[in-house]
Amino acid sequence: MRKFDTKVQYLKYKVLREVAKCAWEDTLEKELINIPNVIVPGKTATMRCCVYKERAIVTERVKLAIGGNKENKNVIEVIDIACDECPMGGYEVTGACRGCLAHRCEDVCKKGAITIDAQMKAHIDKEKCVECGMCAKVCPYSAIINHKRPCEQACKVKAISMDESKAAKINDEKCIACGACVYQCPWGAINDKSFILDVISAIKNKQKDNYKVYAVVAPSIASQFVYAKLGQVIKGIKELGFDEIVEAALGADIVALSEAKELTEKGFLTSSCCPAFVSYVKKQFPDLAEYISHNLSPMATISKQIKEKEPNAKVVFIGPCTAKKMEFQREEVSPYVDTVITFEELQALFDSKNIEITELEEEQIDHASYYGRIFARSCGLSEAVAEGLKERGLADFDLKAVACDGIEACRVALLKASKRILDGNFIEGMACINGCVGGAGCLTHGDTNRIKIDKFGKMADFSTITDAVNSIEKN
Repeated sequence: MRKFDTKVQYLKYKVLREVAKCAWEDTLEKELINIPNVIVPGKTATMRCCVYKERAIVTERVKLAIGGNKENKNVIEVIDIACDECPMGGYEVTGACRGCLAHRCEDVCKKGAITIDAQMKAHIDKEKCVECGMCAKVCPYSAIINHKRPCEQACKVKAISMDESKAAKINDEKCIACGACVYQCPWGAINDKSFILDVISAIKNKQKDNYKVYAVVAPSIASQFVYAKLGQVIKGIKELGFDEIVEAALGADIVALSEAKELTEKGFLTSSCCPAFVSYVKKQFPDLAEYISHNLSPMATISKQIKEKEPNAKVVFIGPCTAKKMEFQREEVSPYVDTVITFEELQALFDSKNIEITELEEEQIDHASYYGRIFARSCGLSEAVAEGLKERGLADFDLKAVACDGIEACRVALLKASKRILDGNFIEGMACINGCVGGAGCLTHGDTNRIKIDKFGKMADFSTITDAVNSIEKN
């Protein structure tokens, strides 16, 4: 069974696997320069015009696999040399143009970018066009269409444009690190930095420096690694050298109870679980920033619990999210989370140590409730807050949750909230379609992931959020 959705993911994985393999063996410095030849052997090109360009691109991928450009604070970077195969895009006149007499397109263009040829057909001068879209709006035949590059189409916050060389350019002031562009780029020209070396270092040095390494796993893990059983995946994480595995869903249980109380106190609230959504609110709707829940995310919440009990422990979050790589570096989170890797990177770690998880015995995790686990899919957080209100004896509060599935839905809800016309008092913001199960760092994507999360939730040992949270005191 396939482990990845696309061949781009597979290429990314192969680079991460080779880097990790060298890191385990302490040969990275020596072998770093040879990794492109391992990934692209021989003299026959299979992806680009020639093997030399393929290797040059892999070299850039290796740089990202070992941490990327340290001067660039964004975890999402563009591989310029890989970004050269997409059409320019923009507004174009199609064959549907009938050469009408009205010429509304020409009249409406304030930049003089549209001219009419001898056959009365419209043409657009790309040098003059500012892509305002007015010509497309007035064309009676819908003959003018806007072709966007996949990365631009994927970026719903309009953080991607083209630079002078026509390569993709990321506006860090707008970017929320959701990783949608990473997953959608068909050439793999946009990638997220990896902190996989930090994970390997933490595991290798734990005995020398006398500390434990904790893996905090996101509940969306239940929808991934479809070729193996979840218990085998958990056992595989232990085989890598992690001492303890804790569900981030337990942090979600804590957050659900706390946000329920906070909502009743403030009357209006937006969630704080999705770091991409939080970043979006702060950048695009700063006037609503005060309404973001003051709770840390489930990842940070449970990691804080771990660090309070074992201050010298190393905590690694494993999940589907590229934005988490930005979150763990924030001042209020960095004391609790040491680093973050995605499911893609976890697969690379397994294979770098030749761990065949399908051959392992199962090891279970039973830390959270049903409600904590369903945070992984859209609407799950809203359901959990409703349950939190009930368990806190606050069921009389009239919860009007607005669950936002994807950043476009978030924008609509936030826009209404900013104008005080939103019919709701709690915004559940999820930047990725379907929620965390649709994250850019997932191995697979699809609607079936939601079903798997609900099934995983129903397997929880704790029937209530309160029971799950109380279990922390017993351990």
